[in-house]
Amino acid sequence: MRMRHLFFGIYRGLWLIFMGNSIIKEIDNITGKRGKCFEQKKNTGAVVCSTLGTAFLIIVIVACLPLTVPRVFGYNIYTVISGSMEPAIPTGSLVYVKTVPAEEIKEKEIIAFYGAMDGEAIITHRVVANSEIMGEFITKGDANKTNDMNPIPYANYIGKVELSVPVLGAVAQTFTSTAGKAAAASLVGVAVLLEVLATVLRRKENKGDSPF
Repeated sequence: MRMRHLFFGIYRGLWLIFMGNSIIKEIDNITGKRGKCFEQKKNTGAVVCSTLGTAFLIIVIVACLPLTVPRVFGYNIYTVISGSMEPAIPTGSLVYVKTVPAEEIKEKEIIAFYGAMDGEAIITHRVVANSEIMGEFITKGDANKTNDMNPIPYANYIGKVELSVPVLGAVAQTFTSTAGKAAAASLVGVAVLLEVLATVLRRKENKGDSPF
């Protein structure tokens, strides 16, 4: 079962979010000084713009959380793009892989490893046997009738699959595609513009209400 790594695409998305927030703060510092000699009224338009801007940022951040936070705790994240582990791990699932000593892996556990024929392909199959003496695994895809042709040496082992979430991988793959990144960047851009507009509306109303 082959998978694609999501790390770099997700962190580019987060970079856009943080840049958007930085721009908002800078603009607010420049234009957000308000008079203290009068009572400030609520501006409905400013509230709506600010709320929508915040909501858009939250949407992007929430979408990134399951793809980034686990890395802080040592997990690698992959999207499943083939069905050799179905029904346990359907195509389009997101899998979380953590480094566990190869010697501790038990039979029937699922591991991720580099394919013997293609050093860049990452495969997740179930362990049939773990030979510590030979330093290799015998593996098999649940949907396959026979064991994998070649044993998997410890050198090719990546880690143990701790969790798989159906559908989320397909969503993540879309999110990290060119179109998905453009959509995320657009949401951040719209959020920034809405926050800027909210700041301008507040400042305009404050000037109109000020006795000075």
